[in-house]
Amino acid sequence: MAIYDTLGTTYGRTRQPDPRIAAQIHAALGDATDVINVGAGTGSYEPPQTVLAVEPSHVMLAQRPPRSAPAVCAVAERLPLRDDAADTVMALLTVHHWSDLGAGIAELRRVARRRVVVLTWDQQVFRERFWLVRDYLPQAAAFDDTRAVPTDRLAALLGEARQVPVDVPHDCTDGFGAAFWRRPRAYLDPQVRAGISMLAQTGEDALAPGLATLTEDVMTGRWHDRYADLLDLDSIDVGYRLLVADV
Repeated sequence: MAIYDTLGTTYGRTRQPDPRIAAQIHAALGDATDVINVGAGTGSYEPPQTVLAVEPSHVMLAQRPPRSAPAVCAVAERLPLRDDAADTVMALLTVHHWSDLGAGIAELRRVARRRVVVLTWDQQVFRERFWLVRDYLPQAAAFDDTRAVPTDRLAALLGEARQVPVDVPHDCTDGFGAAFWRRPRAYLDPQVRAGISMLAQTGEDALAPGLATLTEDVMTGRWHDRYADLLDLDSIDVGYRLLVADV
């Protein structure tokens, strides 16, 4: 996770929580009286009842807002917490970065008294439905193939977790991978790409040919003609999933 000491420098500007996604996450947390956020980053989507954030990157921790929950620098695989430390533990868009998925999930289950909530994505759905990686940046899709966690495997590790689709609004304020599915110009902005790990870690050299084609298609109007069916949609399912497991 030391990679986020580099990748995380723009998160405070490009990764603002989206209220519609926040509402879905908070509903999944249920009536928890206390919540621990693992892989917390800058604190997006933390509910008021968050009692602790766990994050290995000092750069990310430094971007947490004033008066946010207390935070500790640690990794998911070795949580510095007692058993049954909180009602609910959440881990949002983070499990694909962990060095030992099984150990990390075991730690979430150990620390949670009642529930674990994980936000991730289904790579197969993402590859098939998201035009950016399907049609322009297959190199980014190939990179994600090396780290994406199959949702069925994750659900099994969590203990028969239920999977809930998380649609991405067309005007999503959180600049994660597919946030700009109806706003292609955003992907031409280096600062936006710097806040999306699949693009930042794939590297600008590998992305350059696809970005050049996307630039031309946006400027000529070809993109809008090709994806006209998307322009009337308010939201889209490209594979993001909430996994909810009672322990």
